Amino acid sequence: MTIQQQRAEETRSRILQAAEECFAQDGYDKTSVAAICQCAGVSKGAFYHHFTTKHEIFMALLNRWLGGLDEQLISSQSIQATIPETLREMAGLVGGVFQAAENRFPLFLEFWSQSVRDPEVWDITVAPMQHYRDFFTGMIERGIEEGSIEPGDPQTTARVVVSLVMGLLVQGMLDPQGADWEQVAREGIRVLLEGMQQKKQ
Repeated sequence: MTIQQQRAEETRSRILQAAEECFAQDGYDKTSVAAICQCAGVSKGAFYHHFTTKHEIFMALLNRWLGGLDEQLISSQSIQATIPETLREMAGLVGGVFQAAENRFPLFLEFWSQSVRDPEVWDITVAPMQHYRDFFTGMIERGIEEGSIEPGDPQTTARVVVSLVMGLLVQGMLDPQGADWEQVAREGIRVLLEGMQQKKQ
């Protein structure tokens, strides 16, 4: 990477950080490009070099957060591990997810609020739910095939897993000091697995 490219990347990151702060503090509608530029310490020309509209940078923030979740899910999988072992490993990621979400609950509310009014934001906000349901459905199907999970409806089980994770995420953002949310996640997965795991004869 050249010095020029590095500076451009640093400027883009600064603009994203500023936009995140502005959206969280003032909301999407009240945040202007000028306010983002002032917070980032850049000119409007620099902003429009990286983003064509305020909407584009809003979507970039949403995609960046969702992309981070995907990376953590993928990295937690091991070829050698059984599906129950993988699910337990994923429960341990909750602490990192909450740390990444720390102080960002107002921004998440903006994503959800804006999705009601904007079909494009709605699609990007809702699509991951289907993506995660499909992801966990595939895991449960593999668990049934390997004999570590009781035969059942993989899609329903996947919905329960996603509901647990999303419920914990919302609780953790609303009340970050209310519990050891990583431990709660581990216990929640343990309870689920007690009903899911194939009983040894």
